[in-house]
Amino acid sequence: MVTAAPGRLFRGPGAAGNLVVSMPAVSFVVNGSLAGVSGRFVPLCREVAARHGWTAEFHVTDKAEAGVAAARGSALDGADLVVAVGGDGTVRGCAEGVAGTGVPLGIVPHGTANLLARTLGIPGHPRAALDVALGRRRPTEDRLIDLAIADREPFTAMAGMGLDAAVVSGTRLKHQFGWFAYAISGAAHLANPPTRFTIRLDDNPPIERTARSVVVGNSGLLPGGFALLPDARLDDGVLDVGVLAPHGPFGWTRVATRVLTHSHHQDRMLERFQARRVEITSCVTLPREVDGEVISPGTTLTVTVQPSTLTVRVPLTLRQTAIGAPVKR
Repeated sequence: MVTAAPGRLFRGPGAAGNLVVSMPAVSFVVNGSLAGVSGRFVPLCREVAARHGWTAEFHVTDKAEAGVAAARGSALDGADLVVAVGGDGTVRGCAEGVAGTGVPLGIVPHGTANLLARTLGIPGHPRAALDVALGRRRPTEDRLIDLAIADREPFTAMAGMGLDAAVVSGTRLKHQFGWFAYAISGAAHLANPPTRFTIRLDDNPPIERTARSVVVGNSGLLPGGFALLPDARLDDGVLDVGVLAPHGPFGWTRVATRVLTHSHHQDRMLERFQARRVEITSCVTLPREVDGEVISPGTTLTVTVQPSTLTVRVPLTLRQTAIGAPVKR
């Protein structure tokens, strides 16, 4: 007797020559804007999928909107798994596409920061990541995590306005130099003047702060793997807020030390809060970013959380117990 996961039909040889078995179907959404991705990764994904008994289809996309449509269409057409091959922008688009469908999202990270993949413990090597996504050689689980929305833009990791967005906007050659490109841009923007912010957390009275940046995280990682928001969890149903306001000759040094040491120390240089809805207003128009992608500048940013909306496929490790509850099959 032949057993197979539900998916598309595959006709293969049998005793009567007409055996029909069902094979799981995987849809790969590949970011084609990175040099050589489609040429190198499509054959690799096809090879690994075939070896592990999956039928595969591919969508090579150049724009985020195309990735959202490809992921959503694949989920609605009966794919058993959608795999995002690319950086945080590709992952964000695929997450938006499959959110709420119950179809798990696998990730093959090929970007600069890879924030969600790092948080989930997904390997950086393509073959190892494919093993996790296709669930054959490595023990894996499907986990439910939250999805955040910033002014109608879904995201999985972090959004913000002020210095963090200016750094993202000013980053050049990130594909060549990785997270170091963010560090270079950050150094160039350290002298940016602080801004007056009004921050409203849920239904609480608004608070006023003069700061360089306000960030809202579903995950707490920065490019390079540094934890700005060490208490952030992908499955806790709340957002973590960071207000960065270093001052004085050693202000940035003190903030950097706290981030590097995972310190929970609170003062006006680095404050952290939690809420389910965050409304940020600035006194001037500022750059804004979502998961490392620049969006239109503005004076406001409203972020909400959709708990347990996205199913992700992750390696089964002890560390994952704090990331999301296993999905019952």
